[in-house]
Amino acid sequence: MHQPVDDAAFRQVLGRFTSGVTVVSTVQGGVDHALTASAFCSVSLDPRLVLVAVDRRNRFHDAVLAAGTWGVSVLEQRARDAATWFATRGRPLEGQFDAYSHHRGARTGCALLSDALGWLECRTWQTYDGGDHTLVVGEVVFAQASDDADEPLLYYRSHYGSLVRSTASEKNPDPADR
Repeated sequence: MHQPVDDAAFRQVLGRFTSGVTVVSTVQGGVDHALTASAFCSVSLDPRLVLVAVDRRNRFHDAVLAAGTWGVSVLEQRARDAATWFATRGRPLEGQFDAYSHHRGARTGCALLSDALGWLECRTWQTYDGGDHTLVVGEVVFAQASDDADEPLLYYRSHYGSLVRSTASEKNPDPADR
């Protein structure tokens, strides 16, 4: 018989997984909805699919499911304040993007933040039960990388961070690092 996993240990381990930070947005009934998400990943190249895990208790949940389209802004370091704002529960929906430079996606009309490394526009391809979250898989209908930004906003143990670059990469390993 398996012992249940301790909630605190589970959270501690997952908090040690570093991730990038995104703001995911949708428009439903003419109203912008958005959330900060670090539970975002690529799924497939053919077809081009990405996934975001959305808490069922978040008002964004019902809006994104009803809208069927959504946008993703992959945040750069300068967007730390925006990441904090869009992670704030209960913030007013009206004017929530007013303090942040943004544009509307050509394919979805979703608000996309300017301080981003890149942008995706998606059409919901499938949803899956993920316990207290819904796993929303989107087919990417538009993708654009920024030519002006290259410093990602990172998330680790409930804090934002930045990247320290190494000369080594998966394509060019540095033998001194072994």
